[in-house]
Amino acid sequence: MTLQQIHYVITISEQGSFNKASEVLYISQPSLTESVRELEKELKITIFHRSGKGVTLTSDGMEFISHARELYRQYETIIERYGDTGNLKKKFAVSTQHYSFAVKSFVELVKKLSTDEYEFALREVRTQKVIDDVSNLKSEIGILYLSDFNVPLLTKLLRTNRLQFHELITCDAYVYLWKGHPLAKNKSIRFEELVDYPSLSFEQGGSGSMYFDEEILSSNQYPRTIKATDRATMLNLMVGLNGYTLCSGIICEELNGGDFTAVPYEPDDEHPSSKMKIGYIVKKNIQISQVGNLYIEELKKYLGV
Repeated sequence: MTLQQIHYVITISEQGSFNKASEVLYISQPSLTESVRELEKELKITIFHRSGKGVTLTSDGMEFISHARELYRQYETIIERYGDTGNLKKKFAVSTQHYSFAVKSFVELVKKLSTDEYEFALREVRTQKVIDDVSNLKSEIGILYLSDFNVPLLTKLLRTNRLQFHELITCDAYVYLWKGHPLAKNKSIRFEELVDYPSLSFEQGGSGSMYFDEEILSSNQYPRTIKATDRATMLNLMVGLNGYTLCSGIICEELNGGDFTAVPYEPDDEHPSSKMKIGYIVKKNIQISQVGNLYIEELKKYLGV
């Protein structure tokens, strides 16, 4: 087994096909296929399911790719620190729930560094994907939140995937809506005042998805709900349908515009509030890169912690 073969397998898994991977790697598809076949023979496992639509990882392949990413990341760290990389770009990636402050901090980080030297990636994805990306070292850092409701499940997942959660800030629940909403000028908003308006949330999918919801108080029973997959659609639904979402109250007007506001959520006995512990996750026993530490500093600076 060689580092080149490991790099090939990682690239194939990311591209979803041998053909696309061969283009990215600048090698012929037959050569790539033969290299992977030799690796599978050596390891005595099948890494990929092959079909006309592309490739997917087998169960053995999923386990192997997790270790492969970790090993290759360590190799890249050594090269970055000690090697003469020439034109090889250093990589830095973040996977996050849909937080504008995470994007803003990423923007400020990139401004300080050279895109000629670094290959950056910012992924706004589902909660499970945040965990998977950091676990597989596809991203060095993940951004998500814990609450009284989701902490038992997410803590177990983090532990299983050998991930550590580092809290950045604790927030109360806020109702996020556009400034033209009938409730936008309220000093606070009770649950009963929201029943005539659609509750907006990011689609998570899968069983037990409410534990992966990005919105605080997801266990409440909302009469009207609409799912969205991206932040721009969420904002459009707020304006078009007087929708709302429950969030941390941290607003980045530079990215989301000045047409939105966050009003404190007022709890009652039947609909109590909860705290959002927003933080970042990283892989255990892996040293955070210099760029990773710079990004964390940008997060802390923006959040005032």
